[in-house]
Amino acid sequence: MGETILSMRQIDKRFSGVHALKGVDFELRAGEIHALVGENGAGKSTLMKALTGIFPKDSGEIHYLGKLYSPRGPKEALSRGIGIIHQELNMMEHLTVAQNIFIGRESTKGLFLDDKELNRRAETLLARLNMNIDPRETLGRLTVGKQQMVEIAKAVSHNLKILILDEPTAALTETEINELFAIMRDLATKGVGMIYISHRMDEIGQITDRITVMRDGENAGNGETKNLTKEDIINMMVGRVIYEEPKAKSNVAPGAEVVLRVKNLSAGRMVKDVSFELRKGEILGFAGLMGAGRTETARALFGADPVETGYVEIHGKPVKISSPMDAVRHGIGYLSEDRKRYGLAVGLSVTENAILASYDDYEKGAFIHRKEVADITEKYVDTLKIKTPSVDQLLKNLSGGNQQKVVIAKWLIKNSEILIFDEPTRGIDVGAKSEIYTLMNSLVKEGKSIIMISSELPEVLRMSDRVLVMCEGRITGELDIQDASQEEIMKYATKRD
Repeated sequence: MGETILSMRQIDKRFSGVHALKGVDFELRAGEIHALVGENGAGKSTLMKALTGIFPKDSGEIHYLGKLYSPRGPKEALSRGIGIIHQELNMMEHLTVAQNIFIGRESTKGLFLDDKELNRRAETLLARLNMNIDPRETLGRLTVGKQQMVEIAKAVSHNLKILILDEPTAALTETEINELFAIMRDLATKGVGMIYISHRMDEIGQITDRITVMRDGENAGNGETKNLTKEDIINMMVGRVIYEEPKAKSNVAPGAEVVLRVKNLSAGRMVKDVSFELRKGEILGFAGLMGAGRTETARALFGADPVETGYVEIHGKPVKISSPMDAVRHGIGYLSEDRKRYGLAVGLSVTENAILASYDDYEKGAFIHRKEVADITEKYVDTLKIKTPSVDQLLKNLSGGNQQKVVIAKWLIKNSEILIFDEPTRGIDVGAKSEIYTLMNSLVKEGKSIIMISSELPEVLRMSDRVLVMCEGRITGELDIQDASQEEIMKYATKRD
C-alpha cells in the first residue's frame, strides 16, 4: 500500500427526518483494498454518494490527492479519477462491449464512427486488465459476471485512482468471484485504491487490506483485516453477538399436514418435471448453483411464468394458478429475488408498498380506509424493525435491507399461509439477516410454511428443516437437515442426468 490518496474528515449529512452521517472519518491509500462495512442504513452508501458528488455533504472536508475536493456531480468525480460500480449494473445490453466501455467517447473517422478503432481500443484495455472478453460481443449475451467486468473496464478507462465496488459479488458464481478478485489485485498493483462494500464476511477477509465499520451513521471501528476476526467485525457492526449455527434437526411436527403438493411441474427449459411437498410449519430450502432453475420453479408456481405441464394441490385440493393474482387468492406470497424489479414500487411510500397485495381488504366503497392502513403498516414497521422516519417515507429513500423488510410486511399484512422467500437476505447486512431469520422461525411456529431459495449454503443449513437440491432444471437430491452438509448439497448440485 502506498500514500494516502483520500482523506474524509468529519463528514456530516442530514435528510428530512434522518441524520445519515454524523462526523464520519474515512481514509484510503494507493493500491489498497479497503472494506467499508455496516448494517443497511449505517451510512455507507451515503458516504460514497458524498464522495462521488451525487449530493453535497453538509459539513466536513474531503482531501483527494493532497488537495481539497468537493465534486459537483458524478461526471466531475469520474473525470478526476473516482469511479463507482453499483450493485445494480448500469449498462446498455443491446450495445457491444466496446460501445458500452467508450460510450460518449467513440472513435471517429471524419463524420463517421470508427468501429474498428473502437474495438481496437477496447481490446487493448481488456487485455491490460486480463479480461478474456470479445469487444465485439453484444453485452446482453454475456453472463452477469462478465457484464460486471465490462463495467469495471469502463471505469478503469477513465484513468481511475479510486474505484468503489458496491456489493460486486452479489450475483456472481464462485468462478466469477475469483476472476473479479484477480482483477482487483491486479489493479491494486497498479496503484488503484479500492473501496469494497460487502456484507460477505468471508470475502472481506479474503480480498481486503483494511476495514472500516459504520453503525448508525458513525464510525464504529477500523483496523487491518488480518488483525480482525469475523466476530470482531460483526460486533462492531451490530453491537451484539450473532450466532449462525446450522440447524441440528427438523422442527416440523411428525405427521404435519402437507399444505402444498407440486407434481410434475414443467415450465420452459429451466423447470423439468419438478415434484415436491411442503408441510405445515416447515422451512423447505431450495439449494443449487446459479441457473439450476430454482427461481424459475418459484415463478411458475406463483403464476408469474406460464406452466406447460403439472399440477398443484393446496390442502389436498387441486388448484389452478395461472397468474400471481390466483396465487395470492390461494394464500401464496412471493418475495422475489429481484425486489426492486418485481416486489416494490420505489416511487411510492412505505404504506403504499406494504398494502400492495391487500388493497381489496381495506376498501370502503370507492375509497381506502387510510387510518386502518396506516395502523397496520405501523404495526409491521415496529415488528420488523424497519428503519424509516415515517410510514409516509418514499421507499426509494430506504436502505436495501429495509426495502426487503417492506416486501415481507406486504405478505404478512396479506396473511399469506405459504411464503416463497427467494434469496431473502441478498444484499442485506448480518444484523438484518439475523432479524429476518428470527422472523422466519416465528412465522413457522405460528403455522405458516416457507419455501426458501438461497445461494448461501450456511443460510440453507441454518434455516431449513429439509433441503431440495436442483441441477439443470431438475430436483437431484432431497436431504433431511440432520443429514445435510455443504459437501452433500454440492454433490447433488452438480449431479447431472
